Amino acid sequence: MKTIKNDYVSEIEINKSRFITLLYKVNSIDEVKEKIDLAKSLYKDATHYCYGYIIDDNKKSSDDGEPSGTAGVPIMEVLLKNDLNYILCVVVRYFGGIKLGAGGLVRAYSKSVSGSLVFENITELIDGLEIELSISYEEQRKLDYVLKEYEHNKTFGEVVSYVIKIPKDKVNILDNYKYNILREIQIEKDA
Repeated sequence: MKTIKNDYVSEIEINKSRFITLLYKVNSIDEVKEKIDLAKSLYKDATHYCYGYIIDDNKKSSDDGEPSGTAGVPIMEVLLKNDLNYILCVVVRYFGGIKLGAGGLVRAYSKSVSGSLVFENITELIDGLEIELSISYEEQRKLDYVLKEYEHNKTFGEVVSYVIKIPKDKVNILDNYKYNILREIQIEKDA
């Protein structure tokens, strides 16, 4: 399974219609809604805002007024074919005055999405864990050193509380600490 490293924008023109592809890295349905609203605010006068997203088992696509199955389905098929996850693809269309027909729309939306999936922006996902643990302020420096390569957040109270995202095969570096596994997740291989 793969995802994108960074949000990405590309544009193509087909028979005077502009197709602007917006790729967003997303982790929740709420983020999907925010990004779709953002696309609509950035491209206020566009004709269509078609999309597809995949977040684990949550998958949805929309033709947003294009003929049924000519936009959302092709977007989703490209995402699935490329084994992507945690991704939202919005294709904004400015109608150029020339009708493309059903087959032409399917090809245009597929081409728009395929062309935006640049190799350098795709990364492999691996099995990971989201872990929480708390330690004293004195132990913080040592744990920060152990976690220097891994994504983590910490909050300060009576103790220092951490939420850590770590590959499953690296969790043994925390064997000296008492921790709770919050959930299994997918994380970027190079993160």
